[in-house]
Amino acid sequence: MFYLVKSPWWLKKWYSGLVWDLPQRAGEKVLYLSFDDGPHPVATPFVLDELRRHGARGTFFCIGKNVQEHPLIYKRILEEGHRVGNHTQNHVNGWKVSDAVYLDNIVQAARYIDSDLFRPPYGRISAFQASLLRKSPFDYQVIMWDVLSADFDRDLHPDKCARNVIRHAGPGSIIVFHDSEKAYPRLQTALPEVLSHFGGRGYRFVSIRSGAPGLPAGT
Repeated sequence: MFYLVKSPWWLKKWYSGLVWDLPQRAGEKVLYLSFDDGPHPVATPFVLDELRRHGARGTFFCIGKNVQEHPLIYKRILEEGHRVGNHTQNHVNGWKVSDAVYLDNIVQAARYIDSDLFRPPYGRISAFQASLLRKSPFDYQVIMWDVLSADFDRDLHPDKCARNVIRHAGPGSIIVFHDSEKAYPRLQTALPEVLSHFGGRGYRFVSIRSGAPGLPAGT
């Protein structure tokens, strides 16, 4: 399985209209934890408990059908002060379907997920699809990431997932975990390690929201 733990500068430059990280003011130490593919009946409550224990806020990129199946968990995400984003209705790969099918799947998810943030499943989205989503009537900010924990990789030891983040994240990094069945065996070890490591070094964990540095006005 091939993936990049740290998003390279040339990829960020090539897709400069997408949000990869959020520039910080000098001396500010903020990280943006994000969680894809939920809500999940076990993984998401675990994440919420850990975030609350550390006084942290996160951003949950939710799948529409999972919100339908677990509305009370979705409600808890919002009630505890976190942000949500659209991750399509059925975890659709933008490279494998037509633009019309892809956009329709996002519209379906938007019935259940009220947000101006969107993250493409697998990170796979065409430049044309992204340009459409950033314009009216969608007006999404397409949120990618700076660091991938790789908790979805069943061959990876949980401690390695934590080290992926600890080694590569810094002020302004958007970090990806997954609150899913597949990732949970690694998530339950890696997330507490990351929270403890960076929390002990004076970092704050903030959700991606309106007014965040680096996001265009109006998001």
